[in-house]
Amino acid sequence: MRFKVSTVPMALLLFLCLACNRHAEEAYYKDVAASSADSTAVSADEFNKSPQTPGQKKPQVIPAPAPNPDWDKKIIKTADLTLETRSFKTYQNRLRQTVKQSGGYISQEQQTQSAASIDNTVTIKVPVERFDDLLQQLPADSDKVVEKKISSEDVTAQFIDTRSRLETKKQAHARYLELLHQAKNMKDILDVQEAIDGLQEEMDAASGQVAYLSHSAAFSTINLHFYEVLDKTAYEPPSFGQKLVSSLVRGWGYLGEAIVQLTSVWPFILLGGLTLFFVSRYKRKAPAKTGATSNKE
Repeated sequence: MRFKVSTVPMALLLFLCLACNRHAEEAYYKDVAASSADSTAVSADEFNKSPQTPGQKKPQVIPAPAPNPDWDKKIIKTADLTLETRSFKTYQNRLRQTVKQSGGYISQEQQTQSAASIDNTVTIKVPVERFDDLLQQLPADSDKVVEKKISSEDVTAQFIDTRSRLETKKQAHARYLELLHQAKNMKDILDVQEAIDGLQEEMDAASGQVAYLSHSAAFSTINLHFYEVLDKTAYEPPSFGQKLVSSLVRGWGYLGEAIVQLTSVWPFILLGGLTLFFVSRYKRKAPAKTGATSNKE
């Protein structure tokens, strides 16, 4: 009897220990299941790269949020580049090929030639993603970079604002068209039509602005000026003797210009000379007449 009484607390203690152990195991497996569920939420590329066992479930792929097109950056990039090349013709041929390979085009070109150099100024339009690459490819190893300037302008806010105003005007345009169908007299029709015409002009201007900003942001601009020096002495600073000779030549030129100007005003010179001649002659006759009258008295 004494043995049975002592075994009751022991049994209770053993039961409590088993229950606590079971509760701890359940909590452990819950944590393991949660961590394994989080680990399965990986990308499909990572799952394909990892070794798989038969019967393994595919992971839960979390899709990325779709980008908001309203906040796409609209940045206009412009570069000014001046190069001195050794062979003008060779560089011009290479330039056209390089621009064509980059997906761009030459929108404007102006070529000039003098005794000292042959120059060409081109305006290049290139896709914005190839802007930096083309800018790096334009100067070759044999070319000399004289000047390089890059600028950018963020027109995102202007683009979004213009497009929003365009949508608002389109909605107003649609409402005015409904009013036009509901108008009952000529005055209402003319008033609504005038409002529609004004909205149409504003819509056309906004559409053109949106198209211009989109094209300017999609195609960057490179203003390239390259030249070949034909006479190197023309770019060297003149010596003292050359400056002296140049001054004498300029002075002789000024004298020739003065003579030409005097020749062009010869009628005025002749008229002035004749005027002085008659005035001086009249002055000489005047004293002689006054002397004759005094002797008579």
